[in-house]
Amino acid sequence: MAKEHVGSTKHHQLEGRKNHATRILAVSGLCILFYVLGAWQSSITPTTPTEITNKVAREKTSNEATGSSSPSPSEPLDFENHHPSVIQDSHEVNEFPPCNMSYSEYTPCQDTNRGNKYDREMLKYRERHCPSKEELLRCLIPAPPKYKLPFKWPLSRDYAWFDNIPHKELSIEKARQNWIKVEGDKFRFPGGGTMFRYGADSYIDDINELIPLSNGTVRTAIDTGCGVASWGAYLLQKDIITMSFAPRDTHEAQVWFALERGVPAMIGVMASRRLPYPARAFDMAHCARCLIPWNGLYLAEVDRVLRPGGYWILSGPPIHWKKLWKGWERNREDLKHEQEDIEDVAKRLCWKKVVEKDALAIWQKPINHIDCIKTKKKNHNPHICKSGNADEAWYKELENCITPLPEVSRPDEVSGGALEKWPERATVVPPRISNNLVTGITKEEFQNDTKIWRERVARYKHIDTALSQGRYRNILDMNAYIGGFSAALMKYPVWVMNVVPANFKPDTLGVIYERGFIGVYHDWCEAFSTYPRTYDFIHAAGVFSMYQDRCDMIDIILEMDRILRPEGTVVFRDKEDVIGKIKSIVKRMRWNIKIVDHESGPLNKEKVLVVVKSYWTG
Repeated sequence: MAKEHVGSTKHHQLEGRKNHATRILAVSGLCILFYVLGAWQSSITPTTPTEITNKVAREKTSNEATGSSSPSPSEPLDFENHHPSVIQDSHEVNEFPPCNMSYSEYTPCQDTNRGNKYDREMLKYRERHCPSKEELLRCLIPAPPKYKLPFKWPLSRDYAWFDNIPHKELSIEKARQNWIKVEGDKFRFPGGGTMFRYGADSYIDDINELIPLSNGTVRTAIDTGCGVASWGAYLLQKDIITMSFAPRDTHEAQVWFALERGVPAMIGVMASRRLPYPARAFDMAHCARCLIPWNGLYLAEVDRVLRPGGYWILSGPPIHWKKLWKGWERNREDLKHEQEDIEDVAKRLCWKKVVEKDALAIWQKPINHIDCIKTKKKNHNPHICKSGNADEAWYKELENCITPLPEVSRPDEVSGGALEKWPERATVVPPRISNNLVTGITKEEFQNDTKIWRERVARYKHIDTALSQGRYRNILDMNAYIGGFSAALMKYPVWVMNVVPANFKPDTLGVIYERGFIGVYHDWCEAFSTYPRTYDFIHAAGVFSMYQDRCDMIDIILEMDRILRPEGTVVFRDKEDVIGKIKSIVKRMRWNIKIVDHESGPLNKEKVLVVVKSYWTG
């Protein structure tokens, strides 16, 4: 049995509550409720609960004054008071209890207590180590007592509420580097970093003078050891989207701060396994004094995820050591040997050094391996990998070999196919599809999928007006397929973490990256690599049909609740019988439930379930 960790205070006690799920009889005989979320979400501000939540809180205060009883703000909101057509179920269900407040920051697969039991060699203890089935929590992760809805984008890039992530450590430890400042009840992010204390924007301008960042050629980037992701935050001004990652380590909550700012990020580490991204994914990789020992194994992994012609940027020690070594408080000879080793490995990977200026150095990966193959006949170390799937990255050990690029016939031909500049690349047929590298997906299927998702998002816009009003920023697509949902959201001020379920076919994550979006492989039988309350909107199309025979639906839905912000929205799309199973579980959550018709009408066997997480705190 999974454990139940229940808070000790009176309002945390598990008790029966009346089910607030609702229903209305449709012509098809199905229980279908078409309820427009925007009718009550339109009053959402970036800092406070909705008007309905405030109303519940006011009623509670009034009733306490008169001695009468009423539900606490942590209980599900009463839709019947606001929507006369809603009828309340007559039976009671047992809700999942709240977890103890000690779990408010719980990251199941990056739990430090569990991780410390593992080997420190190659930082294995900071990799994903998930709880066993017996250790899984069957309770709801609480928000901190004074939790506020995050600021809207773009204000959120520069500000976050202290009460949401009550950690001052970085503001003290990194004070001179301008990572983060505490100002009253808020954090302010000045845009500084270890190598750009005066601001990421001027640092990016320096890079832009060396390689093209403003013409759409560079669209996807990866930042290893990202801090609070200011580099990625300011690159958004140039329409470059960055996958920023850092471990859950002594720099407490750095990735959490990034996500609270509305900047793409996830918990991750360069250790003994491949990064959970496909080959040829990123146009640019970056390390600003990221403390990664750049040996052959790790640079070979950067080479794997870089696109042909992609750039690797290294700033900080040991670059330009002859002039800068005193300021780094490092031994001069050590820095000399470190840079020589990096230069040597880069050369053996067939990279070309583009430039070195001050503490900044940039290398470029070749557009194909015609010359590299000739070079490897003389110098085999590292050799070109002889077998294996280059995109396989879920719990896959690192290999000290060069990932082969797709074959070409001419020296000026880009392996795998050249990409259009952004934003055109989002809508043209990606090379992996046009070259028939993804089984079962044709050009016609791609174009049809694009059309379908435009229609679906147009429908979502009417179901949930908050989508077009800037209420949402961080969106998670649990089963992204070829990125049609992301493409349909391009005109909104959002970014999407596109998840392609690991070990399912076809593997489409490479297609998503070729379109200029970002994403990750993941197995939804395990917890996601993020902190609690980091996504505003979760989309789950066909996820539970895929996983219902692999793991318990309850655990997946509890994980969705962990990472969903208060008053965040989830859209489930699935077969009618699966939606019925999902609904029976979500009735036990502090979620408000409504089922809406499929775009084609109520007779379609695929159903759409929309839920909104109630605002409640520990």
